[in-house]
Amino acid sequence: MSRIGNLPIPILNDVRIAVEGRTVSVEGPQGKLQWEHRSEVAVRIDDQTNQVVISKTVETRQARAYHGLTRSLINNMIIGVKNGYEKRLEIVGVGYLAAVQGGVLQLRVGYANEIQKKIPDGLQVTCPDQTHVVIRGCDKQQVGEFAAEVRSIRKPEPYKGKGVRYQGEYVKIKPGKSAT
Repeated sequence: MSRIGNLPIPILNDVRIAVEGRTVSVEGPQGKLQWEHRSEVAVRIDDQTNQVVISKTVETRQARAYHGLTRSLINNMIIGVKNGYEKRLEIVGVGYLAAVQGGVLQLRVGYANEIQKKIPDGLQVTCPDQTHVVIRGCDKQQVGEFAAEVRSIRKPEPYKGKGVRYQGEYVKIKPGKSAT
């Protein structure tokens, strides 16, 4: 029994949701998202309580797994089109910097060449200063994936802590060989 899957999803104000067959469409102030759910689960909108209810169509192990997943994904869609999601990155290192120019994120992070990363559609990427990058969007998966791709360009190294990291991420600094 899925504890998460059994919870109904409240539909927030200013959010419109439609279910046509297996396609769930959610539209709100931040944007529009669409997703096709698996056939093992059924999604319906309860108009009396203004909630989305997810139920299993078959009783298999796979259906139980998709029950909670479907509920979480639809809930993330509703929150995303209402409020949006945001990831903040910090760039640590002497001479390391970032800038956004014409739909491209430019990073100078210690390589011989400047790294240029195209910003996907549906995301807003800004640099409040040269050492911070803010990624915003209504799709939680897309925001997190782009932030992870930018971080993987130069992960924080354990000796000096230089690199791209999430804001507030703790990087454990190792002592060098002179510490022995």
